Amino acid sequence: MNTLIAITALGVLTLLFEILNFRKAIVPVTIIGLLAVLALTYDEFNTPASYYNNMIVVSKFSSVFSALFIVLTAFLIALAHDFYEYHQTKISDFVAIKIFMLAGGVAMVSFGNLAMFFLGIEILSISLYILAASDRLNVKSNEAGMKYFLMGSFASGVILFGICFIYGAMGSFDVAEITEWSRSAELPSWFPIGIALVTIGMFFKIAAVPFHFWAPDVYEGSPTLSTATMSTLVKVVAMATLYKLLTAMNADLSDAYINIIIVISIASMTVGNIMALRQNNVKRMLAYSGISHAGFMLMTLLNISNSESNLLYYTSAYALSGIAAFAVILYVCKNKDNEDIANFNGLGKNNPLMAAILTAALLSMAGIPIFAGFFAKMFLFTQTIEAGYLVVVIAAVVNSIISVGYYFKLILAMYNKEPNEEKTKTPFIYTAVAIVSIVLNILLGLFPSTVLDLLGC
Repeated sequence: MNTLIAITALGVLTLLFEILNFRKAIVPVTIIGLLAVLALTYDEFNTPASYYNNMIVVSKFSSVFSALFIVLTAFLIALAHDFYEYHQTKISDFVAIKIFMLAGGVAMVSFGNLAMFFLGIEILSISLYILAASDRLNVKSNEAGMKYFLMGSFASGVILFGICFIYGAMGSFDVAEITEWSRSAELPSWFPIGIALVTIGMFFKIAAVPFHFWAPDVYEGSPTLSTATMSTLVKVVAMATLYKLLTAMNADLSDAYINIIIVISIASMTVGNIMALRQNNVKRMLAYSGISHAGFMLMTLLNISNSESNLLYYTSAYALSGIAAFAVILYVCKNKDNEDIANFNGLGKNNPLMAAILTAALLSMAGIPIFAGFFAKMFLFTQTIEAGYLVVVIAAVVNSIISVGYYFKLILAMYNKEPNEEKTKTPFIYTAVAIVSIVLNILLGLFPSTVLDLLGC
């Protein structure tokens, strides 16, 4: 609870800095504040508690994922300084939005009441609608904002309808009471219907097939930093929330439900990878890659009682490699009208360091050792095989091989083609964020137990 209050206070402080004309201090003060909030989250790790009539529940799960969200937000805000300065936009507004979005994400993994769960979703979603359409003079950004608003509003409506069904079945929004009553032998038929509707709404949020249609358009049209936020922080928040929701509801997943999860998981991996092979725009390619990774993350639901550590490890590995990749993309496409792969031609000659970081990030996403992405998939595959879903693992392995094709398309452009322009100076912050995030990714690969042991597994 203290973490949530501190994050909200930090967002208000950011807005006050703008009023007091302390614009240059906004980013460093915000990052220092986030590090302080991270320390506060660590203090709450071993002290489970509930607040405000069980509206907020602090647990190991919520604390660890909140810490991951804070780290990712710190990276994104560090990248914001140069990005918004170049676009001549007031940075305080966007930093504050990202901070409040973080508050929504923390609420989503700390809810003890379905009302708080929905409130967290709306705080996160409304912030994203603004960020997607924030480049107001760009038609593509306007389109992205409208599409994300329509898609997100529909998803929120489905989630709210599902919550109504759950309330109708249980007569309460309190998760602890719902969990207790869900153990009853005779549950109203609309309780599983409510669970299904909420799950479908969350599938929209993680852009799983077949709920993904506008996601690539939104990724391509949004400002690059907003796309980075959607691809990393938002996807991780949505997946962690879906996992907590199903465990908190004590959802005994029926065979039919499991079969649907299997189909959506395989479809997300397959459609995402095949469509990514056809893309020439890097943001659009990473959008389909994200759809594919959503399919991998859904595999954790097949063994929901014992896969929270694997979910934490996979989301950490994916998000860190995504941050590293987008730091390089921001540098390469800073003065460009598009994010086509041709812009990366010869990057290995012009800027070997940034090319190496992007290569490492893509190799991690593809699941190549020694990067954390390889071990994330290995642990996930091992657990899924033990749960008896060998077919899903075979599909996942095949899709991992397919993904190498489009990742290497970008890598080959960096090293096998001649540069299109002269070398330009790399902003220090882009280099720093890219290096730190990819180093953390490698360290996770070398020492996986540092993450896997956090949740006691």
